[in-house]
Amino acid sequence: MRRVSGVFDTSYLQDMTIFRTKHYIAGMVILILLFLALPAFVSDFWLAFISSTAVTIIALQGLNILAGYCGQISIGHTAFMAVGAYTSTILARELGLSLWICMPVGGLGAALVGLLFGLPSLRVKGYYLAITTIAAQFLIIYMIKTPFPEVTGGAIALSVPELRVGSFVFNSEIHFYYLIVAIMALMTFLSKSLTRSYFGRALVAVRDNDIAAEAMGINIFKYKLMAFFIGCFFAGIAGSVWAVYVRVISPDDFTLVNSIWQMGMLIIGGLGSTLGPFFGAVFISALREICVIIGPWVTSTFPQIGAQVSASLVEMTFGVAIVLFLVYEPRGIGHRWEILKESYRLWPFSY
Repeated sequence: MRRVSGVFDTSYLQDMTIFRTKHYIAGMVILILLFLALPAFVSDFWLAFISSTAVTIIALQGLNILAGYCGQISIGHTAFMAVGAYTSTILARELGLSLWICMPVGGLGAALVGLLFGLPSLRVKGYYLAITTIAAQFLIIYMIKTPFPEVTGGAIALSVPELRVGSFVFNSEIHFYYLIVAIMALMTFLSKSLTRSYFGRALVAVRDNDIAAEAMGINIFKYKLMAFFIGCFFAGIAGSVWAVYVRVISPDDFTLVNSIWQMGMLIIGGLGSTLGPFFGAVFISALREICVIIGPWVTSTFPQIGAQVSASLVEMTFGVAIVLFLVYEPRGIGHRWEILKESYRLWPFSY
């Protein structure tokens, strides 16, 4: 990994350091201060936008470990978010446990379910594994709706207890903004640490060539299962945080369409990049808001077909964006960002 011109690593430990230079640390401090001060300058709409996007980023970090680093395609990631959301909510409602305990337990529950659906990854891969994860999407949602509706709420919405610390209750956009952004930062740091370790390098070896990885002594079954476990743990945490934030959950919040959207976000942001989930989630979330804003204009400008186009504008633009990125930048926005950083690090010797 190159640094700014004139700065060199002298040990492997320095090369693997996350906070690499003083400029990097200063930039992180400024970014933290910016997020701390942001609620004083923006409305609740933008705080809600950031909070919902941050929840998506947490889930995408897990999907990135699974699909981006290990190469295990998952199109049922939202179902594991549902496991985390319902596990934490039911534990809090039925047993009266604190949501601070229930949220990590929800992540662990999703991780264990992920292990179950990760077992076929030893025998199948690629599109066949994607079909397996689609089966997980339908099976999990069916288990939420049907066998024990008196506990899960079935197809009806399930209310979530309040999150509190002593007498302090999280009940405003500012409260949830600070909470969700802090959890997002923690989970991102965890993801970055994992992917820069031996574990991350083993996942990349399995992704690039699992036969060669096995020949080098890497237990591919073990690392595939670990990828499912950790990726689904992130999804479970995201689902638990989402449940606490919206206070009401239902199976309609965790559909196959949402899983496809998440995979599309990761493709646009960049597979195998820690910043890829950020770029993809922000890009698609902003695209959605733009489509919502221009929808009425399309309807009034083209009265004959405007209503039909406006109703499907979000899906149409999402599909076009996916096609354009796959054709012109298949490695996503994260790849462009890496090129920009490399040109800065090598300046003035960019040739």
